[in-house]
Amino acid sequence: MQKYRHIFFDLDRTLYDFDRNNRETIYQLYQDFKLEELGVSDFDAFHKTYKSINLPLWERYKKQEITKEYLNVARFSDTLKAFGINHGLAQKFASEYIRLSPMQVHLLPGAIELLEYLFPKYPLHIITNGFDEIQFLKISRCGLEKFFQHIIVSEDAGAQKPDSRIFDFAFIKTGARPEESLLVGDDPQSDILGAQQAGMDQVWLAQSGETSPYAPTYQISNLLELKQII
Repeated sequence: MQKYRHIFFDLDRTLYDFDRNNRETIYQLYQDFKLEELGVSDFDAFHKTYKSINLPLWERYKKQEITKEYLNVARFSDTLKAFGINHGLAQKFASEYIRLSPMQVHLLPGAIELLEYLFPKYPLHIITNGFDEIQFLKISRCGLEKFFQHIIVSEDAGAQKPDSRIFDFAFIKTGARPEESLLVGDDPQSDILGAQQAGMDQVWLAQSGETSPYAPTYQISNLLELKQII
C-alpha cells in the first residue's frame, strides 16, 4: 500500500526554470527599452541589481506590508534609479514584464518525464506563491495543465507559503490530508518549513552546495531522483 495519495509540487525553480526564464525576460526588456543607450552598458550588473532589489520586496509582500501593484513597479523603478534612470520607464517596464514573463517556457531537466511517470499513479497538484495572471499562464504555456488536478496560487488562498493558511486552503480544495501528502519544492523556508508545519512530508530539490536549517524528509539534486522515493 502506497504511503502517499497526493503529490504537491511547487512551481518556480521546482518544475519551471524561473532563473533562466526571468533572465531572458529581463534581457528582452533591456533591449526593448534600449537601456544601453540610456547608459546601462552592463546587462549582468543590471540583472544582478534587479535581483537584489526584488528579493526583499517579495519578503515584504509575503508579510502583507506592500501590495502586488507596489511590488511590481518598485522593483523596476528602484533598479532603474540605481543606474540613474528616473524618467518614468518603471511603469511601462513593469507592465511589459507582466506580459512577457509568462511567455518563457523553459522547464527544469526531467520535469515532463517525471510528471508523465507520476500522472497515472497519483493525483498531482501545484501549490505556488505568485500572481494569478502570471502563474496560470506559465503553467498553460508550458503544457503542464494536463498533469494537475488542482493549482493553488497564493493570491487565491490569501496567504503565501510558508503560512499555514495556504496549506489549509490546499487541503480543503483537493480533499487531501496532510499525513497522506508529499510536497516537492526548492525553497527551504517556503516549501520545506511550510510543509513541515502543515504536517506533510517534504522533498527538497536542493541546488549544489545549498544548505537548509530545516531537515527535509527527503533530499534530491534533480527531479528524476524522485522516482526512487515514490
